[in-house]
Amino acid sequence: MKNPQPAPKPSRRGRGSESNAPRTLAVDIGGTGIKAELLDARGRPLTGRARIRTPKGATPRQVIGIIRKLGTAAGEFDRVSVGFPGLTKNGVIYTAPNLGKGWNNCALERKLRRALKRPVRVANDADVQGLGSISGHGIELVITLGTGMGSVIFVNGNRIHMELGHHPFHKGKTYEDELGNRMLLKKGKQWWNKRLREAIEDLKIAFNYDRLLLGGGNTKYIQFEPPEGVKIVSNAEGLLGGIKLWQDVDTKAPAAAATKTSRRVKRRRKRGFVAQA
Repeated sequence: MKNPQPAPKPSRRGRGSESNAPRTLAVDIGGTGIKAELLDARGRPLTGRARIRTPKGATPRQVIGIIRKLGTAAGEFDRVSVGFPGLTKNGVIYTAPNLGKGWNNCALERKLRRALKRPVRVANDADVQGLGSISGHGIELVITLGTGMGSVIFVNGNRIHMELGHHPFHKGKTYEDELGNRMLLKKGKQWWNKRLREAIEDLKIAFNYDRLLLGGGNTKYIQFEPPEGVKIVSNAEGLLGGIKLWQDVDTKAPAAAATKTSRRVKRRRKRGFVAQA
């Protein structure tokens, strides 16, 4: 296993709310590479993006070991967001068609918490990509094109995960059969682009989306101008979406802190340490 490319270390934390805000290690697990980047509270990168090649037939133990190595290289962080290429629910992995054995019912979120000693959230990689890409208005369909095909739909910002890649598409074959990396290598870019055009047309009829966002590493092979309402999004947004996995915590944090302070003041008032207003 190769070491990740060296990334610049984050500066030491100083005083102030910005410097003390949580730093998130955003991890994107792919069929060919595992990438990580350290982000500040606003989703801005604090380090370069480091990558380690995914071992063939990668097991949970191997993947966790790589994430630990990437975390060590990134420096100081407070929490971890992980995008995973398979069916994921409540931090548990149910399918990993492009990885190895041992993933069925794998409690990856819990295992990573123990390994990294930090809070961790795990979601499907298409979901995370979408969280970093959507506008939050209308019907937005997100498709990721890589080793396989990921999918999620957002309705006014509310996400509904789908396994559309395994849905029938063309002559008995699924979307992933036709648009996955294996078929791209076998049939070539021209053939793959033709199938992608057909898929976009079918998905428009099926979902009547307002926007279709195409992400994933294989978007670099798209050779046509996307039609109206279709946009190619940066692969980096798959990491930036990791901040959005903590949105509920970040939104509630100030209120929780205020409640805690209020209770402390009430106790001190009761004991006569703080004057009543």
